[in-house]
Amino acid sequence: MMPRALDLPPLWMALFAALGWSIAQAVPVGLPYGGPIGAALAVFGVGLMAAAAGQMVLHHTTFIPRRDPQALVTSGLFALSRNPIYLADALILAGLLIYWQGVLALPLVPLFMAFITRRFIQGEEARIAARFGDAFHAYCLRTRRWI
Repeated sequence: MMPRALDLPPLWMALFAALGWSIAQAVPVGLPYGGPIGAALAVFGVGLMAAAAGQMVLHHTTFIPRRDPQALVTSGLFALSRNPIYLADALILAGLLIYWQGVLALPLVPLFMAFITRRFIQGEEARIAARFGDAFHAYCLRTRRWI
């Protein structure tokens, strides 16, 4: 089992990406303009991640999984997705797979999203609900988990 200090979403994204890269090496299947499309998705994901993390910092709350939040962020990017940083991880993964000609590995993206939901998001949402109660439940009603 992975030590808790290393059990972080970016590491899991890297593991999924490594698996996808292996599939792309074994059976490369690309898309027309896959290089620029994949690069654009990955760069967009990095920008989304930075912007969402910055928004959390501005609200004086943590973006590190399994830490207790100090504020409920519901505006900006968080008005579009309850998990823009995890969404960014999925976009980066998809971008890398497309860039590497790993179209056959693209099913790893929804698997990654399901994995992250179970491993991180459900626990985080339980902690946020316990801390912010009705405000969080109202937020969940108007904002989807992913997009």
